Amino acid sequence: MRRRLFLTLPLALLGACKPAPVALRNTDLTGASFARGLELSDHHGHPRSLADFRGKAVVVFFGYTSCPDICPTMLARLAEVMKVMGDEAGRVQVLFVTLDPERDSAERLKAFVPWFHPSFLGLRGDAGQIKTVTEEFRVFSARKEVGGELGYVLDHSSGAYVFDPAGHLRLYVKDTASVEDIVADLRQLLRG
Repeated sequence: MRRRLFLTLPLALLGACKPAPVALRNTDLTGASFARGLELSDHHGHPRSLADFRGKAVVVFFGYTSCPDICPTMLARLAEVMKVMGDEAGRVQVLFVTLDPERDSAERLKAFVPWFHPSFLGLRGDAGQIKTVTEEFRVFSARKEVGGELGYVLDHSSGAYVFDPAGHLRLYVKDTASVEDIVADLRQLLRG
């Protein structure tokens, strides 16, 4: 009995010394039952799904190219994240899903999305496909008629979803999240 206690006590003490997992800075969605996947075409015309990016942290952001403020601001913030990530940026994929398939052609997405960072991909589908994806991700989008050249704008959810390299939904990142917080969370997810 003494010998068993002598052997198990150091192991128990070692287990107690394990560092506690670091808390994620953005909203933890681990175990959520939504945002399980998407199937759309990228701005090169290639079919894409989340499974195509296994091994990378994937950031999915919904918006549209005519957005006057939130979308370009968030894409610029994500481009800054890539810059700060340095060599690790190659293990991160940003996907911009259009909420406006009527105006956002593949050509328009190809001109807009990579302008922020060359690795960013724009995704699109027909109205039915976009509806399916927004329902799966619980993204809000409502068309609002306006005067002028635009004709309409879209009020929409403004945060991004982050998947770990195994393809599991892990985070919701508000459009106001700092570059520092996004980078810290991505690095933690990449460490596994």
